[in-house]
Amino acid sequence: MSKLPTKDEILQWISDNPTLTAKRDIAKAFGIKGAARIDLKRMLKELEEAGHLQKRKKTYRDPDKLPPVSVLQVSAPGADGDLYARPLEWQGEGVEPVVLLVPRASDPALGEGDRILARLQEVKGEDHHYEARLIRRIGQNPQRVLGVYRAGSEGGRILPIDKGDGKEWQVPPGATGGAQDGELVEAEQSGPKGRMGLPRARIVNRLGDPSEPKAVSLIAIHQHGIPDTFPDDVIDEADRMKPAGLSGREDMRDMPLVTIDPWDARDHDDACWAHADDDPKNEGGHVIWVAIADVAHYVRPGTALDREARKRGNSSYFPDRVVPMLPDRLSGDLCSLHEGVPRACIAVRMQVSADGTKIGHRFVRGLMRSASSLNYQEVQAARDGKPNEKCAPLMDQVIDPLFEAYEALVSARGRRQPLDLDLPERKIVLSDKGQVTSVDFAERLDAHKLIEEFMVLANVAAAEELITRRSPLLFRVHEEPSPEKLDALRETAVSAGLVLAKGQVLQTRHLNRLLAQAEGTEHDELINMSTLRAMTQAYYSPQNFGHFGLALQAYAHFTSPIRRYSDLIVHRALITAHKWGNDGLRPDDIETLEQTATHISETERRSMMAERDTTDRYLAAFLSEKVGSTFTGRISGIAKFGVFVKLDETGADGLIPMRNLGDEYFHFDRDAGTLLGSDTGTVISLGQRVRVKLVEAAPVTGGIALELLELDGQDMPSPRGGRSSRGRSKGGPVKRKAAKAKRKDASVKRKLKRKAR
Repeated sequence: MSKLPTKDEILQWISDNPTLTAKRDIAKAFGIKGAARIDLKRMLKELEEAGHLQKRKKTYRDPDKLPPVSVLQVSAPGADGDLYARPLEWQGEGVEPVVLLVPRASDPALGEGDRILARLQEVKGEDHHYEARLIRRIGQNPQRVLGVYRAGSEGGRILPIDKGDGKEWQVPPGATGGAQDGELVEAEQSGPKGRMGLPRARIVNRLGDPSEPKAVSLIAIHQHGIPDTFPDDVIDEADRMKPAGLSGREDMRDMPLVTIDPWDARDHDDACWAHADDDPKNEGGHVIWVAIADVAHYVRPGTALDREARKRGNSSYFPDRVVPMLPDRLSGDLCSLHEGVPRACIAVRMQVSADGTKIGHRFVRGLMRSASSLNYQEVQAARDGKPNEKCAPLMDQVIDPLFEAYEALVSARGRRQPLDLDLPERKIVLSDKGQVTSVDFAERLDAHKLIEEFMVLANVAAAEELITRRSPLLFRVHEEPSPEKLDALRETAVSAGLVLAKGQVLQTRHLNRLLAQAEGTEHDELINMSTLRAMTQAYYSPQNFGHFGLALQAYAHFTSPIRRYSDLIVHRALITAHKWGNDGLRPDDIETLEQTATHISETERRSMMAERDTTDRYLAAFLSEKVGSTFTGRISGIAKFGVFVKLDETGADGLIPMRNLGDEYFHFDRDAGTLLGSDTGTVISLGQRVRVKLVEAAPVTGGIALELLELDGQDMPSPRGGRSSRGRSKGGPVKRKAAKAKRKDASVKRKLKRKAR
């Protein structure tokens, strides 16, 4: 090189090459020889004094800390036999931290020089700074299998539970991990074919009885065909990735962006910051920044990583595990906006007026550094006047301005009137052994709503930006309810004495008016459930049909590219539209957008079904010890074979079969969606309060069977109380004429009512 590099070029080199930061490495990289080394030394000294670099022995590093997921190199065992590792991407201030490896019984043996991907936990008061647990050894990606272990005279075999996998695995005597015959186990391939031509495996995780809670999510994953292991070429690609540098990016590292997530979040793909707008034309307005992990920088079109991400479509979330769309090296490390670590991002700066209207936006490709990783509860406590040590220094510059901007967005939301359903979210709490300890209803804090509103606004900005630039993209589409579903909702409203206007173009404000009428009444939950059932399912499409539920004309998913392929497509579209690089949308990707949209809409539904099945099984396992107990609930569905009830205590859905409804025949009226008792004329309909007895809870299937004891506070006769299996009493025939006349009368009244409207 004929001339010295600039300071920016030196910083860029150090950022791009965190393991080659000695002065000689820098000199070699830029071809600096002889007397020019003196000038290089001077420049490094100036950068150090300015706080851009921290000298450690003879190397220079960016002042950062280790991210929660890091690449380590195993060192020789210490004098006490403990195993330590050196962080290969350490960019922190001061002396390189000491990392202690904490092995588990199922971990493979590690030796000096092994490179591993590990999850780190910072510790205090010890002679080491971090404790590391192995995720996997880099360069190794053994095939895994889930199956039932069958013990033999010499080791045993594993019978895979996956329907499409008929291949058995041989387990040598020393590799059983203590598994018992009939247990569900997780194993990994440990060698080539052994005796009888079967591949050899080593059991790495005992899951116990296949009907036990710890096995539930794994069974659902395999039953629904969700890929849960990454191919070797995908892992290899991810392992070769290096952190993105500043080249071609806007430097946002001094911006106090923060992540706000659940307390147990393992990745952070969005960060935000807000401040008062200093534009005199926007008096009382706000500037909101939303920065999203730049996954497109690492997952390039046409690569093995890209093919696998598209195949998966999205991450799947279960109470005890996550099946990620991307390998740990990306999802938990390079693409996660960890506190104090430089991370590539695509960000949007949004100008919002005092009343919450977005009046402008600008997208940038940047390099950010999260000022803090916060959780919802501590942010809410800080806003409520009880900041902890982490939040207290952030109140004036970060937390208060965030809530001030949010309050403006709440005003805009009130005018827009998106659908405002009140349906509490269940949260299953598990013990370390996978047992359900409780079923809670997730609290809805203003801190949650703040992030939701910011993300919605950023998604709107992405859609509008790409529409303006005439760029292809994937929209998130939610169409209005069908006329048939609306008629059914209107019938339910009328039966509850409420009104849903007819003869006008339906808007979410009309549904919100219905929900407001029901709020606080005995019909509150019924109307919320019925309104939800009237909705269509959202999906992805290259065509824009609007988002009915959010009351938005254009909407795209931009804010979660770590866990949704749709967002990665939108990121690539933004890269192409702004000419930020060669990692944007390719022509052949544009040609297949329709197929991609269909595919990822299907993978989303697949994950939803697997997650729902898992929740049902966990709830059944939780309730299996309470068979014979009584519970209160509300009727959530009517079918010709019985009644569905949502239990108050857990939110679990159970079935009351026809035989458990009472001491009479019940006739199903499909049009009205009700059951009518043949003897008493008792009408069973949606939303009624019930008291039931738990008859059966089957963890394997997730099925919950109930018996009806009370309907709207009135006792029901026992289904076994003097009635034969065909419904005849011991004293004579069932009286059906009165009930038949009531059904006919009710049917005539409904027809007349419909004609009158």
